[in-house]
Amino acid sequence: MRYRRDVVLKDGNACLLRSAEASDARECFDVFQVAHAETDYLLSYPDENSLDEGRFADELAGRAESPRCVEVCAVVGGKIVGTASVDPIGRRFKNRHRCELGISILCAYWGRGIGRALMEACLECARQMGYGQAELEVVADNASAIGLYRSLGFVEFGRNPLAFRSRTSGWQEVVLMRLEL
Repeated sequence: MRYRRDVVLKDGNACLLRSAEASDARECFDVFQVAHAETDYLLSYPDENSLDEGRFADELAGRAESPRCVEVCAVVGGKIVGTASVDPIGRRFKNRHRCELGISILCAYWGRGIGRALMEACLECARQMGYGQAELEVVADNASAIGLYRSLGFVEFGRNPLAFRSRTSGWQEVVLMRLEL
């Protein structure tokens, strides 16, 4: 799916939200690596990334043409500073109405409204793609993310107290959240 929208951030700066393209692979890959090194709230560590730049480019090209997936990047001052995605949870009749959202933003850009803008873009795309429910997982200690998701209408439907095992802090509880679209 393709997406494009201009937004104004809390600090007054312009932010372009657009579908990531294969030509963005190097920059998106770098943002992914840095963002995953900066916080312990994301699913993986940089050394666990199995994609190289070429495979990342193929993945982005596929998403741009997919009727069921999208990768939205946030561009500030000509630089990609975050990404968010919509992916199907399943393809069978019983679960093809559900999608999963994921988001990561460089720490230097937190608190400017990029997370909200990316989430709103993903929810808009999910609705256009015909999904009936959006789901996500968030580390229970990540109060700002949980607050954002709740403000967008997500509700908690469960917790997994041993969902993540952090290299630095031990077990991390994960909150399961959902939103009817």
